[in-house]
Amino acid sequence: MPRRTVRVAVTAGLALAWAAGIALALAAPAFILKWGSAGTGAGQFQFPHGLATGPGGFVYISDTINHRVQKFSGVGAYQTQWSTVDDCAGIATDASGNVYVAVGHGVKKYSSGGALLTSWGSQGSGPGQFQYAQGVAVDGLGFVYVTDWLNYRVQKFTGAGSYVGEWGSQGSGNGQFAGITWVAVDGAGVVTIADSDNQRIQTFTGGGAYLGQWGGPGSGDGQFNFPASPAFGPEGYLVVPDSGNNRVQILRPDGSFVVAWGTPGTANGQFNHPTAVGVDASGAIFVLDKDNARVQKFASVVTATRPASWGGVKAGYRRAR
Repeated sequence: MPRRTVRVAVTAGLALAWAAGIALALAAPAFILKWGSAGTGAGQFQFPHGLATGPGGFVYISDTINHRVQKFSGVGAYQTQWSTVDDCAGIATDASGNVYVAVGHGVKKYSSGGALLTSWGSQGSGPGQFQYAQGVAVDGLGFVYVTDWLNYRVQKFTGAGSYVGEWGSQGSGNGQFAGITWVAVDGAGVVTIADSDNQRIQTFTGGGAYLGQWGGPGSGDGQFNFPASPAFGPEGYLVVPDSGNNRVQILRPDGSFVVAWGTPGTANGQFNHPTAVGVDASGAIFVLDKDNARVQKFASVVTATRPASWGGVKAGYRRAR
């Protein structure tokens, strides 16, 4: 049976926001465009691993085997690239457009143009050390969350790399992780972990307190076969690449299912192990279609908005019709 534990500490504000504001389409979002192919040239990829959107509508891709980050416009126009020296995995941006990349046993922070600003981490299991940094996300206060693959934990840092705290251990219980994990943070500061080998999503406060989980192995609505690097839309809905099922799922903040799309293949709207997604300020969804060595862009699933506020939380959601 899929797990369906509802997020508790945050649902009050988010549920009110849901009722106040938007509707989500129940149909799969429309395909808009794609770019990329296999190779080492500009706009080509070899085992691309992470995708992040940033200010200005730019899209950043961690191009793992090519040991680089590539930057594109929102319509796929190549902008620039820079070397990460080592293999790179997850990637994230902050409100200023700085780019954080999980690289080997650490994290590197760059300007939006690729200038190295700082780096931290080494191999090990102590605070600030990693046994392969995997996913990375930045919250609204500038704190950086990094999933530490073989240490089975999440570590939290300041934007300058100072260690703040950590949580997690190996296993399948609440707050435990089985292997590869990915991280995203919503506008309320809730930390969401794609616990890939446990086939589930777990949620936590920014301090690591367990909130809830959902998912389970399978191919039904809200089930997963290796959920990979997720992202939140500007209205708070969660987009999850369901890599082993070759599809993408969209969920509400309480984990309830909205829509899924994708089948195995190379045609528009088909996927070959998607590993990461990003959502820009307009709600457009970018999917890193890893084994097809490309990015696909889809339309927003938001069908209606009406600004409102309730209890200090900006209007967010109304149950999709």
